[in-house]
Amino acid sequence: MRQRWRRWVNRRIPRADEQTFTQNNIFILPSGAGVVFGALLVIMLLTGINYQNSLIYLLTFVLGAIFVAAMHQTHRNLAGLQLALVSAGEAFPGSPVVFRLRASARQQSYSLLLRSDPETPVSIDVGPDGPVEFDMTTVARRRGPVRLPDIRVETRFPFGLLTAWSWMRLRSPGLCYPKPVTPPYDAGGDDDGDTAQSKKAADPDHADIRPWRRGDLSQRVLWKRYARTGEMVIAEWEGEQGNPVWLDYDAFPGADRELRLSYLAALVESRSHAHQPYGLRLPGLKIDPDTGPVHRQQCLHALGSCGFEAPERGVSSASSAAADYLGSTV
Repeated sequence: MRQRWRRWVNRRIPRADEQTFTQNNIFILPSGAGVVFGALLVIMLLTGINYQNSLIYLLTFVLGAIFVAAMHQTHRNLAGLQLALVSAGEAFPGSPVVFRLRASARQQSYSLLLRSDPETPVSIDVGPDGPVEFDMTTVARRRGPVRLPDIRVETRFPFGLLTAWSWMRLRSPGLCYPKPVTPPYDAGGDDDGDTAQSKKAADPDHADIRPWRRGDLSQRVLWKRYARTGEMVIAEWEGEQGNPVWLDYDAFPGADRELRLSYLAALVESRSHAHQPYGLRLPGLKIDPDTGPVHRQQCLHALGSCGFEAPERGVSSASSAAADYLGSTV
């Protein structure tokens, strides 16, 4: 019965990144307090019939009318609510994957409880003044797409006598990166396959000037030149540039795919922390050498999704969100 009920719910509420709650997908039943309240009404009605007491009749019918009004108000509190996925997060195994959602409503909705994990519910109030954004999390267990469990949306407003609920089943997953594992040797090489030799930083006269790119640190911008000319450029010294390093999937013969990706993830992290330019070669994918947090995010995303079909995503990914954030802080 539970499986049949679940299949029926899945047909009734298909996966989507935007969900509007209407009478077609809202369920309502008495809560525990509502069941006790209804039982008391039945006892009061039987008592009134037994003693033919008009005051008991009046009180029973008034309380019954309140129960019916509460039923309409509880359903109305959830009807019209709209939920939309803003961004699906990415993380390493064992870390929380954050899903950003936006709630909006044409009318005021109070005391909405949302949970995908029973231990971490989120309570919000939504009104016509503007949307409300909030986060739902799940833990990344293994590399690849990470789905957020179905979100249960419920309300017991105003009296707690009835519970109106529904679900939101997200279509777009998050992503779990490979677990970084330090490789037995550094497989980074330049375009000719030779290991890149880092150079010591030279004097400022040997700096290479290039235009600013999204993802560059704001500390590296030549602000004095920007104040004079309005041109935003980055200074790279010879020691910082070195030869572009390629992190190659084929550089670890004999290792299986997951171990190779873990090696590459560790190399991406070490190169990023050292601010060294690097590129990434995977089967069917090549990412040109670059530096910065956006480049790191792009490489880790490619490692996490390697071997999986790219999901259809109608929302911005974590990498694009990071890019927008970095662009706004410069």
